[in-house]
Amino acid sequence: MKVSGIVCEYNPFHNGHLFHIRKTRENGATHVVAVMSGNFVQRGDVAVIDKLERARLAVRSGADLVIELPVQYCLASAENFASGAVYLLDSLGAVDELSFGSECGDVEKLLKAMETVDIAAVTHAEEIKSIMEKGYTYPRALNSVVNGYDPNAATIIAEPNNTLAIEYLRALKRFDSNIRPYTVKRVNVSHDSYETDNGFTSASNIRDMIERGVLVDEFTTNEWAQTIKTAISKGEIASFSRLERVMLYKLRTSNLDEIERICDVGQGLEHRIYGARMAGSIDELLFTVKTKRYTMARIRRIMLDLLIGVTKEDMKQLPPYGRILAFNERGREVLARAKDRAKIPFASSIAKLSQLSDIAERFAELEIRASDIYGLALETVTSAEKDYRAKIMIDME
Repeated sequence: MKVSGIVCEYNPFHNGHLFHIRKTRENGATHVVAVMSGNFVQRGDVAVIDKLERARLAVRSGADLVIELPVQYCLASAENFASGAVYLLDSLGAVDELSFGSECGDVEKLLKAMETVDIAAVTHAEEIKSIMEKGYTYPRALNSVVNGYDPNAATIIAEPNNTLAIEYLRALKRFDSNIRPYTVKRVNVSHDSYETDNGFTSASNIRDMIERGVLVDEFTTNEWAQTIKTAISKGEIASFSRLERVMLYKLRTSNLDEIERICDVGQGLEHRIYGARMAGSIDELLFTVKTKRYTMARIRRIMLDLLIGVTKEDMKQLPPYGRILAFNERGREVLARAKDRAKIPFASSIAKLSQLSDIAERFAELEIRASDIYGLALETVTSAEKDYRAKIMIDME
């Protein structure tokens, strides 16, 4: 039995994800555990399809057990996103390997780049700060400094999947995990590319196609394609734009102190956000706040954190539990293996998990609130407190 962990969003699942799972299986994995983002994703957006449906389809597409990544980690920097996901996989106590995609395709090169980055970040902290004061983002400032050390490392960290891969490696090291890293080289099309190549394209392009009403059958599995068609017909595709009014309302009724407490707000950014409270649209708000120093993804994440109520204090806590969203027979075997090894509780009922501790109650509170807000992003608005009534998918076919 070899259990491999995958961190994913499946927003939506496409042939590149299928390729990743197949390569992971070819590398010897008999069981696959996916830690998946819920109804909100790391680029600062809503997931196009509800998390329970995506979890169900993930199990039908190659995963055996799907565990939810808490919303505060979904809407976080790459470092915190990776940290939360790796912590859950490590805490399960049953995972042997972490499998992730990268443009590099070489774990040793990624580890070397990580070491270079860590050295540069410490020894040239003031230089990085100086570059940022000129209006550049931290990743760009860091890359500039790393390039002086090792141009190859700078090239590696310039690629988005490589950057996230390094954060996975860093998290494994931070938690002193016995999980071994394994990477699958990204093929055909690059991250966020709108190109297509032999049935492959990015999730960004697929989301754009869904929004334009273009069929995506060529780029995903039959079951995912059919689910997307059904979701469109039922008004169950989510859109960030539908949260415009509630987001504007939240900002207009928040004071400076409230904004300053929100996760990822710093360096005086709260003043820019507060100053944009009179914006008449979400686009106006975002472009008023954005500068070279703050990426659009970061601003979108902050606005969603403000809406949900995710604070800096919430990011100081590691997940107190793992919430199971779906599993099959092999997933049941993983859970049996984890029974006496898990470091935190794993279960499906958020109501029961919320009763474990004050921290667990807070995590559950944010998750339920996030799902309630997500329901407003759908064309057909759903009822509140849906998470309490959620039925997980158990596939024993």
